[in-house]
Amino acid sequence: METRILGTDLRVSAIGLGCMGMSQSYGPLPGRRDAVALIRAAVERGVTFFDTAEVYGPFTNEEIVGEALEPVREQVVIATKFGFAFDADGRQTGLSSRPEHVKQVADASLRRLRTDTIDLFYQHRVDPDVPIEDVAGAVGELIQAGKVRHFGMSEAAAATIRRAHAVQPVTAVQSEYSLWWRKPEAEVLPALEELGIGFVPYSPLGKGFLTGAIDSATSFDSGDIRTTIPRFSAEARQANRAMVDLLGTIAARKQATPAQVALAWLLARKPWIVPIPGTRKLHRLEENLAAADLELTTEDLGEIETAAAGIDVQGARYPEHLERMTDR
Repeated sequence: METRILGTDLRVSAIGLGCMGMSQSYGPLPGRRDAVALIRAAVERGVTFFDTAEVYGPFTNEEIVGEALEPVREQVVIATKFGFAFDADGRQTGLSSRPEHVKQVADASLRRLRTDTIDLFYQHRVDPDVPIEDVAGAVGELIQAGKVRHFGMSEAAAATIRRAHAVQPVTAVQSEYSLWWRKPEAEVLPALEELGIGFVPYSPLGKGFLTGAIDSATSFDSGDIRTTIPRFSAEARQANRAMVDLLGTIAARKQATPAQVALAWLLARKPWIVPIPGTRKLHRLEENLAAADLELTTEDLGEIETAAAGIDVQGARYPEHLERMTDR
């Protein structure tokens, strides 16, 4: 697979694998053996960039990723995240990016990931109670100690990214970005281009909606995060079908799928953008990875842009309490 560079020197596959769904958020979970097998199948197909976090599970996702990638550790890049606090029973209790906590998380993540270095260590959400300069300094100390290679941020505001970058260079910023959530284009992407920071879109397929496999009649398991998201109400799904229809029109002409067009659109935006679609199915993995070989022409991209500008996407991307934790 084609590779891309995040920041100055972190080389990764053009499409990575988001591993969160293997331990939470999207209904019935796969068995651990199946999850490990899928991650290893991704490696066999050229994926070198894998995304996890301590909060996914919590903790179990890092263990799955660690088990899957231990035999090929030198061939892959592992990204994980810090920034949440937990009680003694493992329940999330809020945010914490206190420097001493960041260092404790790094040590725990290293154990679960079965490695001695975290390739990319993201602050999962900005902690308003801790100056970002202190957070960047803590990660810088971890880099000096050899426990972390690169510093990343997630869902941070452009001004905060600039402040952090001035203390410890930021290699990549991860935020939601897709044809139906384009807010990063306003301030974050221009800042990243100026500073030479890579961008890693999560939910690049709109939590499955842009694949075309979800419509207003689709039912979700009670444990599925989409039951809590306004954009996935039946009414919003019906209204937002226009975006899937747009992708389907382009896909039919390119002998591709809507998901492949959505990912190819992201890859065409900038050479330093690396989407990380998640999946638990081998055929979806292969479909997603094939997007790296789909070339959208200037005419294709212009058609998508013109049509998308006329679509008013309905529904918030997060419940209000989660949205408040972003863009800080």
